[in-house]
Amino acid sequence: MAQSFDYESASATDEGHTDTSPLERLAEIAARTAEETGKFANVDAILRIPVTMQVVLGSATIPVANLMKLGRGAVVPLDHRVGEPVDVVVNGRVVARGEVVVVEEDNSRFGVSLTEIVGPLGQGDS
Repeated sequence: MAQSFDYESASATDEGHTDTSPLERLAEIAARTAEETGKFANVDAILRIPVTMQVVLGSATIPVANLMKLGRGAVVPLDHRVGEPVDVVVNGRVVARGEVVVVEEDNSRFGVSLTEIVGPLGQGDS
C-alpha cells in the first residue's frame, strides 16, 4: 500500500530552513518520512538516482519550410519575453520556475535562481 504524504504540513514545518535549497529540504523530508514509517531501508539509494534537468527558455512553432531556410546567425523568436520566468523541467515535468542569472564564480556560465516551486498538482507554491 502506498504511503500518503501531506505536502502542506511538511512545508509548514520546514519554513525555518531558509539556508537550504528546495531539493535539500525535499531530501530531508524524504529521510524523515522514511525514518518515521520504516518503509524505506535505504533512502540514500533513492537520492542518488540521476534525473535529467532542463531549463526551458521558451519555444517556437514554425513551418518546416521556414525551418529549412534557417542558417547561421538566424534568430528564432521564442514565446517567452525577457524577464519572464523560465521553466525548470525534471524528467519531462515542470517542477519549478526561475530567473536566468550569471554564475558568480564563472561569468561565462548561466544559472537559474529558483523563484517558485511547482506543487504536486502543477500549482505554484511560491
